Amino acid sequence: MPNRRNAIYALTSLSLLLGLFTGQPVFFNLAYLLSGLIVLAYVWAWLAVRGVRLGRSTRSRRSQVGRKFAEAFSVQNTSYIPKLWLEIRDHSDLPGYRASQIVPSLAGRAKYSWAAETICVVRGEFRIGPLTVISGDPFGLFVMPRRINATERVIVYPATVPINQFHLPMGFLSGGEAQRKFTHHVTTNAAGVREYAIGDSFNRVHWKTSARRDQLMVKEFELDPMVDIWMFTDFSSTSLVEEPTVRRVGQMGTIIPGTQTIPPSTEEYGVIVTASLAKYFIDLERSLGFASYSPQRQVFQPERGSRQLNRILQSLATARSLSPYTLKEMISLEAPYLTRGTTLIIVTSSVDPEWVAEAQILSRRGIRPMCVLIDPHSFGGQWSSDEVRGMLQLAKIPTLVVHKNDDLSAALEQRPI
Repeated sequence: MPNRRNAIYALTSLSLLLGLFTGQPVFFNLAYLLSGLIVLAYVWAWLAVRGVRLGRSTRSRRSQVGRKFAEAFSVQNTSYIPKLWLEIRDHSDLPGYRASQIVPSLAGRAKYSWAAETICVVRGEFRIGPLTVISGDPFGLFVMPRRINATERVIVYPATVPINQFHLPMGFLSGGEAQRKFTHHVTTNAAGVREYAIGDSFNRVHWKTSARRDQLMVKEFELDPMVDIWMFTDFSSTSLVEEPTVRRVGQMGTIIPGTQTIPPSTEEYGVIVTASLAKYFIDLERSLGFASYSPQRQVFQPERGSRQLNRILQSLATARSLSPYTLKEMISLEAPYLTRGTTLIIVTSSVDPEWVAEAQILSRRGIRPMCVLIDPHSFGGQWSSDEVRGMLQLAKIPTLVVHKNDDLSAALEQRPI
């Protein structure tokens, strides 16, 4: 297109020069005609990207690795002037997402729609948009872009693996004292009845009392005495081990998998293990708490329900092993908030023996630590995990060991040693 414009400019200049030297009107008329063509083409290209309404919609701004993220797009010509062609360029940074489209000619007030979808392969938080609308004139002299800066954020949760059972050692399953606190969850402890309120589930209706009082009455429940479960996930920079082939989003972002298998990084294994265990305990309606420095401090007090699971998965979606705090420091900082009888599951790849001593102190306080150790040596780490495993065994802290390329479902269903 620049070459075409340059040719028109050259012909216009040549016509003016010939008209000045020869005095022939035909050369002046030709120069005026070419000048008018340039002006007409520019105005046409400018109008081509005006009077256009773009729409994009999606069912959810959340997805998960392995699932589809889909959007529906529409372009409407709000003017009566036809659009010969439109190019829609999408500048989203979601890996693998392609939503750009060439729109054929649109008549006045016409509309064109299309859909775009992709399989999410990378966990993290990504930007959807902005868009650029591009069009031009029918002579091919000008291309006019118009940028639409509207953006949205989409969260891609980490993948999870199915777990049929997770062996908590005997004595971990129940204990503590009944907490006289009402909850909207259905538990085994019915504390009384009250009048029905909008939003109450019908499975909480106490039919005998409702019939006697001639109005709907629902049961109220207390938190059951099942002990809380806490998960500490180690994202310290000193415990990260990964193969040199690992690629990341923007060098410092989350990991881009090269194949269908889990990327060879202790960080990614730790994220998937934590996400899978969180889903397992939430599905069992256990009260689950979570803490990590990833690298910002993220602490969620024990709760039940899908809302708690979404919080944990959202935190894990952007987690990076950049924290300057070691696992020992994390345990010592967060341990004062744990109550007696709590079950603590530590997910780490650290071979520093100092954190095991901190876990032993927790045991003396009546807190039950358990470790899911991601063996860094199997990822190419310099140091073996044998010393830490031996210390955990001597401290009577149950341990599950996960190696690179393990079937995580099978590994997490084993009995701890």
